[in-house]
Amino acid sequence: MKRFVLFLVALSVCSVSQAATNPEVARWEQEAHNVTIIRDTWGIAHVYGKTDADAVFGMEYAQAEDDFNRVETNYINGMGRLAEAEGESKVYQDLRMKLFIDPVMLKRQYAESPAWLKTLMDSFADGLNYYLYKHPEVKPRVIKRFEPWMALSFTEGSIGGDIERASVDQLAAFYGHLPAPQTVAVDDDEAETAEPTGSNGVAIAPSNTADHHALLLINPHTSFYFRSELQMVSDQGLDAYGAVTWGQFFIYQGFNPHCGWMHTSSGVDAVDEFLETVEKKAGRYYYKYGKEERPVITKEITVPYMTGHGMAEKKFIAFYTSHGPVIGEQDGKWVTISLMQEPIKALIQSYTRTKATSFKTFLQTMELRADSSNNTLFADADGDIAYYQANFIPRRDNHFDYTKPVDGRNPATAWHGLLTLEETPHLLNPKSGYVYNSNDAPWNAAGPGTLKKTDFPAYVEKGGESARGLHAIRVLNNKHDFTLDSLLSSVAFDSYLPWFEKTIPALMNAYDQAPASDPLKAKLTDQIATLRNWDFRWGVNSIPTSLAVFWGTDLMHHFFREARDANMPIYDYIASKVPPERLLQSLAAASDQLVSDFGTWKTPWGDINRFQRLDDDIDSHFNDSEPSIPVEFTSSAWGSLASFGARSYPNTKKWYGTSGNSFVAAVEFGKTIRARAVTAGGESGNPASPHFDDEAERYATGNLREVYFYRSQLQGHTERTYHPGT
Repeated sequence: MKRFVLFLVALSVCSVSQAATNPEVARWEQEAHNVTIIRDTWGIAHVYGKTDADAVFGMEYAQAEDDFNRVETNYINGMGRLAEAEGESKVYQDLRMKLFIDPVMLKRQYAESPAWLKTLMDSFADGLNYYLYKHPEVKPRVIKRFEPWMALSFTEGSIGGDIERASVDQLAAFYGHLPAPQTVAVDDDEAETAEPTGSNGVAIAPSNTADHHALLLINPHTSFYFRSELQMVSDQGLDAYGAVTWGQFFIYQGFNPHCGWMHTSSGVDAVDEFLETVEKKAGRYYYKYGKEERPVITKEITVPYMTGHGMAEKKFIAFYTSHGPVIGEQDGKWVTISLMQEPIKALIQSYTRTKATSFKTFLQTMELRADSSNNTLFADADGDIAYYQANFIPRRDNHFDYTKPVDGRNPATAWHGLLTLEETPHLLNPKSGYVYNSNDAPWNAAGPGTLKKTDFPAYVEKGGESARGLHAIRVLNNKHDFTLDSLLSSVAFDSYLPWFEKTIPALMNAYDQAPASDPLKAKLTDQIATLRNWDFRWGVNSIPTSLAVFWGTDLMHHFFREARDANMPIYDYIASKVPPERLLQSLAAASDQLVSDFGTWKTPWGDINRFQRLDDDIDSHFNDSEPSIPVEFTSSAWGSLASFGARSYPNTKKWYGTSGNSFVAAVEFGKTIRARAVTAGGESGNPASPHFDDEAERYATGNLREVYFYRSQLQGHTERTYHPGT
């Protein structure tokens, strides 16, 4: 024992000596000394620092502890370096990012950033580098050292940024001289049956709550394990809790002692394509703009990629016009793309909103207008609630259809600044006492007809009403006694499935009108009786949920394109346009599929719909022979506000979820904050950790745990207290 103690003393002396001789390590050690991390009994990190920079250092270190692979992967992807880890197949995906993300430019923008922001970016890099220093066993795939400017490559936090709107196949065809991509009809069907992405956000005013406190529901729908849950606190006024996209240094969706914010994916048109008329003269390209012929800007881009024999690279000459980079070709014209490129403003807006103390100060952050793809739901301790459409909306000539590429020669098609916040769809303290968004149009955000579509340019919203939107109005309208608990039970996890509200009656009518001689009538007697008595609510023991979901999936697969072409919601199209015999045929097909996969069509929903977490791979793996947990809620495609995007896999019969409810929180803004939350699976990405899947049962049943927001609440609920690196 004495020999072991002497070894520890020697190791400590060695570490101190190394820190003393390495100024960078000494700086990291000092930063770590200023940070305290408290892990609660769910493994969630509560990070306390003297300064905001200390809190950033600690929260980056804590995120790396929980899942360094996901932290690194976000920046590998954000900087266009995925091919360095995954090979040649990712070259054009990387090229797409590198058309916009230039390290030289980001370093310049870092140097031009406000001093306080540079300090935070420095701490971002220091926290991750200190983690790698203290964990030499961790082998990064690509990024051996993080630099402060890298924070500007990934500033907004949502899943699937604007850059990903550009088609990789079109890029490959244009820059790689590969065959042009072909449109395959089945792709549309598969897209429709895939889980809708996005989120639910609800804010309820004190007038509609039992305790007269504002409430906020935070319910992002993303791929599982896409974000960390943590708290960051400093002596400089920072005290924010919520969901953090791995590697970023701000709470993306969450709350502080004064207010809370929730982002939902927006249907705003903030990305446009332009058709460029290009000619080559004397070995150089020119494009037409008004009466001018302007030279096309060129830039060499190198994309390294991994091979079985080491690194190789491809070099491209990329082309740019005043509209942006060339991303493809259409009808003999080059296609360019315009999108928001304001990394400094975006990072400032994302961070400073976490320190807002009122609606007024929160609105000041939104005036930066650097959030291009998110709508915002807001609530505060003063009783204010609000809805704002995405606040980066280019001003355009409304005579043009920007849902398609427009003529780049015509200066009238160009962007002319941005809409002000007052010019965008928004609501503050509406009479209904609530606001919501479920990735649908904002016109019914505070109840039917609260905003007029005709009051705004067409490009502020491209979407329509969704089944989730219908559901939200159903559970929010004319309700005046909400509590924190009922916000969860009667809104977030209400079991009604409005997609079937019209389609099931159409099926009943089809069955009733079918002739007695129709063989389907006899085959489907019991199934029809089961669905006729169904209340359109999901549940783990519900047989009609299983039958209806399989039936609806078959119909969506076959009729999505027809409904889209008719400009009708798919559920309305099925209820009114699909021939009655086809509705019965789909029910027969659904029954047969259930029998084939599970032995009987009378299979309870919970036997099919399962949560399983076997490893932390970015692409999840599933196995019917391994343990899994029944999940009561369905895909949001059916209008379920709680979302579980599940399907079968080549080696499974059961359906396993990979997206949907990823983080759920309900917050009450009284004299003190009360909140409950749950994260899919658990906080840690390490399968050996008790926090890898310790929240799975709560997640599957909507049984949210208490949030320990105040340090006093952590007493008796603390697993570990430490400084980073100790």
